Amino acid sequence: MQVIPEFVRSSTWEKVLNFIATSDEAAPYLLMDKDVVREKASVIGKGIRNCRVYYAVKANPHIEIAGLLDRPGMNYEIASEGELKILSALGVKPGRIISSNPVKSPAFIKHAVDYGVDYFAFDSVAEVDKLAAYAPGCNVYVRLTVPNEGSEWPLSKKFGIEPDTAVELLLYARERKLNPVGITFHVGSQCTNIYNWSMALDKVSSVWSSAESVGIRLKVLNIGGGYPIRYTKEVIDIQSIEEMIDTLISQKFPEDIQVQLEPGRAVVGDAGVFVTSVIGKARRGNVNWLYIDVGVFNGLMESIGGIKYKYIVGSRAETQKWTIAGPSCDSFDVIAHEVELPEPMIGDHLLILSSGAYTISYASEFNGFPVPKTILI
Repeated sequence: MQVIPEFVRSSTWEKVLNFIATSDEAAPYLLMDKDVVREKASVIGKGIRNCRVYYAVKANPHIEIAGLLDRPGMNYEIASEGELKILSALGVKPGRIISSNPVKSPAFIKHAVDYGVDYFAFDSVAEVDKLAAYAPGCNVYVRLTVPNEGSEWPLSKKFGIEPDTAVELLLYARERKLNPVGITFHVGSQCTNIYNWSMALDKVSSVWSSAESVGIRLKVLNIGGGYPIRYTKEVIDIQSIEEMIDTLISQKFPEDIQVQLEPGRAVVGDAGVFVTSVIGKARRGNVNWLYIDVGVFNGLMESIGGIKYKYIVGSRAETQKWTIAGPSCDSFDVIAHEVELPEPMIGDHLLILSSGAYTISYASEFNGFPVPKTILI
């Protein structure tokens, strides 16, 4: 494994190999390169004027990661009591926290309000009523549906409303004594179609103008997340995305607009390398099966939703095509098909690149397999 593979930094690769060589830590575990996380946090959002960045804690909620991001210019977006508890343990001030989940439990809203959180998303009458009951007078922003084509993890069907009802909902929020301050959207996670942001901003601009015509002056434009990272291919870079977003915002919105950005995957995704081990092999019909100690249930849930990872083994044997599966006894636990790899031995390491986001945060202990440890390097 001396040749540096595609889509991983040479410095990260060296740290990973050094850790494996000098540590007796048993696989599986997730290694996170602190320098990459810091660098991404220092760059994202800089290309958009009047932009405030909120790390989406769900992407990787490890308390050391959250603490690493506790720095000037970085804030946090949360959706649950558990995520709030992490930030509370770090002493993060409530003014640096927002909640963009459009459907929140009453218990979470009460905990957030008690802590001092004052910005919440909504997309339904029921959510307005809930916020009016448990967070009276809070600042709220309505979520629109926008195109998610080109996103490897679409989100538009579960959340959001169309423009023709958004203004009505903003008016209803004001009627219930909430403070309607803005609009939010999400182009979908791992969005590789730069034009999704353009189409979304067109929609938002229309609603923004309609709201102003009925006496609601908005000030916050929350553009969600969606910045892609490299898994198995090149993607549009952050600078190009932000140049386009900044240009469109300057053309379509007031100069004093406050932009909120919620990156998650883009901050931590390519900082992570999963270290797993091969626990089994089989030939079934014409298919070669490779079994590893991490699967869909304890770390690789996104593999069933469209995310394709890069896999590395140190073998010099003949390259074959493999179906890679996890350790559980559930037939759903299949990670990838037709992955070209040299045949490894039982016990060999298999490394999974760009695995810092939505791996451990999705993991469970199904079938008794533990959630892998996260280690910062």
